[in-house]
Amino acid sequence: MYPLGIVGNCNVSAFVSLQGSVDWLCMPRPDSPPIFGGLIDSDGGKFEITPVGKYESTQFYMENTNILVTEFRLQDGGRFRIVDFCPRFHQFGRIFRPQALYRIVEPVEGTSRIRVNFNPINGWSKQTPHRSQGNSHLRYKMSEGVLRLSTNAPITYVNEQAPFHLDKPLVFTLTWDDSIRDDLLSNAYTQLTKTRLYWEQWVRHCNIPFLFQKEVIRSALALKLNCFEDTGAILAALSTSLPEIVGSERNWDYRFCWLRDAYFFLSAFRNIGHFEEMLGFMNFLLDLVYTADSERLGPVYSLDLKKPLPEYIHDNWTGYQGSSPVRSNNQAGEHVQNDIYGELLLTLAPIYYDERFIDLRTSEHSHVISRLIGLAIDSVGQVDAGLWELRNQSLEHTFTNLMSWAGLNRFRVCAEQSRIQLELNKITQAEELALDRLAKSQHEGVLTNSPNDSTFDASLLLATVLRYPNDQTNRKTVDKVIERLGNPQTKGFEYLLYRYRRADDFGTPKHPFVACSFWLAEALSALGEHKRANIAFEQALSTANHVGLFSEHFDIHTKTQTGNFAQAYSHAALINAAFRLSPPWSHIL
Repeated sequence: MYPLGIVGNCNVSAFVSLQGSVDWLCMPRPDSPPIFGGLIDSDGGKFEITPVGKYESTQFYMENTNILVTEFRLQDGGRFRIVDFCPRFHQFGRIFRPQALYRIVEPVEGTSRIRVNFNPINGWSKQTPHRSQGNSHLRYKMSEGVLRLSTNAPITYVNEQAPFHLDKPLVFTLTWDDSIRDDLLSNAYTQLTKTRLYWEQWVRHCNIPFLFQKEVIRSALALKLNCFEDTGAILAALSTSLPEIVGSERNWDYRFCWLRDAYFFLSAFRNIGHFEEMLGFMNFLLDLVYTADSERLGPVYSLDLKKPLPEYIHDNWTGYQGSSPVRSNNQAGEHVQNDIYGELLLTLAPIYYDERFIDLRTSEHSHVISRLIGLAIDSVGQVDAGLWELRNQSLEHTFTNLMSWAGLNRFRVCAEQSRIQLELNKITQAEELALDRLAKSQHEGVLTNSPNDSTFDASLLLATVLRYPNDQTNRKTVDKVIERLGNPQTKGFEYLLYRYRRADDFGTPKHPFVACSFWLAEALSALGEHKRANIAFEQALSTANHVGLFSEHFDIHTKTQTGNFAQAYSHAALINAAFRLSPPWSHIL
């Protein structure tokens, strides 16, 4: 499992290891070059606060927060802990979320000696930035700004990486183009208290299911960290180049906003009753529609509405456990992925079904809807790169036709109920064509990857979730996906599903894709198969790491996480499945 926790504030994020090291941090944005990249290269820079001597460590989140605690117990009896967080709270009528990481080091018991290794790098070059030293800070000139470490620890020991005794609380505050003018210790504890209260209140305002409450809360908090609040974009993950298969070249940069993902993420936020993320993404989408440089939308965009192109390979980086290449940006920005229009329609449909959002039924949003409907109509039956982003081949994908049908279906009903003015004839014709193409994708009553490809794809589990109007086909599809994409010979992992088992541009996938198993649990529950649904859900839960975070893939042989981390797809799928599996509160209270 990845021995990592993540802290953040919807502006910056940091990965902290069980050894007390910040192994991944990008500034000034999550998609910026790294200033600590030790996660994917031992020479990539780290911010280590570690004991001198042998020790054991544990790591956990403060309950219902994104504040991470790493505790150390030394062999000689000393104990101390590191509290890591990025400040986030209400201040002056807005959210305060600075580009800052706070690390509070507290003695707990006995005497401990620690060593601090603060070794930032200047982005992908891995060059050491120019450093200057002040009375209680170190200042580094980076390519895009100034990094500053302020501390009440002896600056000489920090500068020389020399061991010293921990006999009082110490603060290490990392800021970008900013400095701390207040007393460091009191400032840090004030920021900690306000941040803890913010996250606790955010969780109290969540809807949660009766079952799997702790797992849903942790996934909601993790998913929130993938939101870049400044523009409303939602990132697929906060990492790049963590390999799908260790030692392979299946390594991608996921620090971007895939339009398709918005449906899954915002469905999860809707389930937990948080809508500010939907409003933020709608603003992002509106800006995108009005600034896009072509009629059709790309599948993925950076946090500032640009396509993440070109894709770079950094040959000077060794990669996670030697898995190269290390990449930044993503060639998927060039793809044609037609499923995105149906998914965006599903994402925006609640505006027209839910009376709480009546004020959002504006002419601007109607323009966006009309454009997306036209694009969804044009996409039915067309070839594309598909959900899983084939790089060198195009195909008419069943999943694209399914999502086009679902999006058009929801807005046909909206128009029939006079919730929105649309051209019903065109929508109805396209919906019927999509259903016809879906019928042609069936082999022996089972939905398969394409009318021209009879292999199986786990994404088609969503036909059941989206109420594809053929119950027999839905049931047969779910059973066949389990049979062909599950692991029937591996006890405890039978329901962990591969996305597919066909060869793609980089060979054949080797590990299950975590979100697919949560999709399976949701589909089984929708079919009334509650016992199997719970087994599938519990098996998917077993792929979490020690603090409840999920990766993209899971290696069932080594029982380790692979792929980018923390994977928003996995956490959103958990939330949506948990609500489907859980009985309503009215049946409990």
